[in-house]
Parts: sequence; C-alpha cells; structure tokens
Amino acid sequence: MNAPLRAPLKFDVQALIKVIKQNESSDGFAPVLTLGQWDVLAGYLQPFALLQGQRLIEQGAVDRTLYLIEEGSLSVHYEDEKGRVRLAIVEAGSAVGEGAFFSRLPRNATVQAASAVKIWCITPIRFTELTNRQPAVALEVAMALGSLVSRRLMSTPRRVAVT
Repeated sequence: MNAPLRAPLKFDVQALIKVIKQNESSDGFAPVLTLGQWDVLAGYLQPFALLQGQRLIEQGAVDRTLYLIEEGSLSVHYEDEKGRVRLAIVEAGSAVGEGAFFSRLPRNATVQAASAVKIWCITPIRFTELTNRQPAVALEVAMALGSLVSRRLMSTPRRVAVT
C-alpha cells in the first residue's frame, strides 16, 4: 500500500490536526478533541502515502479500514446497475471508508488518489483497542464520522463518497 516516493516524507499528526481544523466544508471530518486526545488517537493511526492514480479502496472489497486525508485528494467512483460512473472528490481534512467501517458490508465504491496523497488509517482492531482504552476519544471519533455520513447522505452529489 505504501507508495515508492522520490523523497522521504515526514509524517506529523500536527499537520493532520491542522488540516482537519481548517476544513470548514460540509464534507469535513470534525471531531472535537483536545491536543492530548489527538496525541492518544495518533498512537492508533498509521500514516502512509499514495501516488496519483494508485487505488486505496476497491469496490466490493471486504475491508473496514478508515482513512483520514492529510494532504491531496481522492476520487470516489463506481458503476451502478446501469453502468453509469458516478464521481466525488474527497479533499484533505475529510475521511473515506466510513461506510464499511460502520456497516461491516463490502466497499460500495473504488477510491483512488486524484493527486499525491498523505493519509492516516485506523483498522477496526486498532479502533476496538482505542474504544477499550480511551472510550471518550473513540466516542468522539465515532460521532464525528456519524455526522460526516449523515451530511453526505443528505447531499445527493456527496452520497457516493460514503465508502
């Protein structure tokens, strides 16, 4: 999953926090966490990068990993029963993978890097550990994701972004 990069990238959760706080769009992931709680959450996140065009999520895959976008943008697309492709672009400061994360169903769309992307992920196992050890942090993350899903489902063009 890690991309071969020309120069080593530095990952710092502070950059992720900054972009999330700056994203005031209706598609922003907006947990209300203290800096200490962000530090706790950071211990459960794994950073990595994608080059433009690399796939992050494959439609139909059985995977529940959640992704937070620090830098760049992701293209979300799928083919419906009539063969039409629908698109959404998810920008830095948002998340993808929340649909399967909550539903435990196969991925309903393909997600690939629309540009070079820096991402942080959390697997269901790590989220369960977070829930057991830091329930207040896990609850706030879950509530922020639930809010993101609700906002996406209320917006016809953004519905496809629920992956």
